[in-house]
Amino acid sequence: MKERAKMAVSVNRIPNQVRVTERDVRNAKWICFLAWTFAVYDFVLFGNLLPKLAEEHGWTEARSTGINTWVTIGTAVVAFAVGPMVDKLGRRKGIIVAVIGAALMSALTAAAGWVVGVTAGLGIVLLIVIRSVAGLGYAEQGINATYLSEMFATVYTDPARVRRRGLSYSVVQSGFSVGSVLAAASIYVFYPIGGWALCFIIGAFPALFMVWAARYLKESPQFSLRKEAESLRRVGLEDDANALLDSAGLARRTASTPLIAAFKGESLRPTLVLSAAFFLIWFGALAFMILGTSVLNSADGKNIAFDNALVVLIVSNLSACIGYLTFGWVGDRLGRRYSISIGWILAGLCFVGMMLVPNDNAILIIVLYSLGLLLLSGPFAALLFFGGESFPAHTRATGIAIVTAAGQIGAVAAGAVFTFWLSSGHSWASTALLWGALPIIAAGFVILAARHVPPGTIRID
Repeated sequence: MKERAKMAVSVNRIPNQVRVTERDVRNAKWICFLAWTFAVYDFVLFGNLLPKLAEEHGWTEARSTGINTWVTIGTAVVAFAVGPMVDKLGRRKGIIVAVIGAALMSALTAAAGWVVGVTAGLGIVLLIVIRSVAGLGYAEQGINATYLSEMFATVYTDPARVRRRGLSYSVVQSGFSVGSVLAAASIYVFYPIGGWALCFIIGAFPALFMVWAARYLKESPQFSLRKEAESLRRVGLEDDANALLDSAGLARRTASTPLIAAFKGESLRPTLVLSAAFFLIWFGALAFMILGTSVLNSADGKNIAFDNALVVLIVSNLSACIGYLTFGWVGDRLGRRYSISIGWILAGLCFVGMMLVPNDNAILIIVLYSLGLLLLSGPFAALLFFGGESFPAHTRATGIAIVTAAGQIGAVAAGAVFTFWLSSGHSWASTALLWGALPIIAAGFVILAARHVPPGTIRID
């Protein structure tokens, strides 16, 4: 209680010129929700339309998989690079760059597809480069977590509001479900009219939205104060810079750049632990979210007649949306470390049960699948907000960017392992059990190595 009071005093001492109001935070929350929704639209759209691109250009399944693997690697590189940029330029500019960049890359994807039709080799390279840069959209979730954790800390200071921060953020993260549904709806509506290219061109609209919304988005006070302190130092006013940071409860300058500092001091533990957990959980995400229909439909999987794409979409996204809100609420009460761990361990057990249930028990399989998706996806909202609580302001965006990049590296590794295991003659059932369900449980235990942040703690720096 004393620590909370101390931090609340620090919030109130933030100079008026950089202080944000509750209205500013409310605007930020809904803009971030829409920004993430639009970013997910483009991110999911490419995966959904890749078979159509392959069909039009005569790609083999191996060629399509190879292109997607290179795009995933490129996305990881871009997601990693975004963090230092956001720690340098600011959270507000980071959101604007990520959303507008992803939107423009969506439109350019259509152009790259046409180039593929003219000159296959050059066009494929261009497509991979463009889709890699479109990884700005994937990285946007990390910027959201950084930005909103700082904005919430400056306004939500009374105990009741503090205990709802995770739930508030989970609403933003639920934009993943909304964006996924919009991507599917876009294909349903626009593909018959203008093919896959029109669907990507529609994805350029968020650039216009962001140009309009940017004027309602204020920079976080923590970043603004640090930039002001840096300006004072550049003109030799070191004592004034330190006094400004001290007055707001912010730590003084560290000699290291954010990228180096992320692997030193108090940042080292969350960097390693959260990255390892995010790496492992993407094995499960690939098995049961992205390739879930393959696990369910395959004769050597669960052999379930579950090929109605709309049913799969409704089940997966409804489960994810409920999961985000549930674990946002649970994290506010148990602490995000424990809520993430419990969710993933239970999710892994659900998927283990699903894979061990006899294939003729379709109802129980689908119930366990739906519950597993809820428990798998929900903790993602708590994980990203937990990153905002775990890193100091100096390395917050960089640290979270490293964590999100680790997820894409995990996706690449999982794809390689799945391909090797299946090509070695093993079944989808054993693949999903050993390389999907068990890594989820492992991630649930790994996250316990992170530092516990008690519910109700306000971190300014």
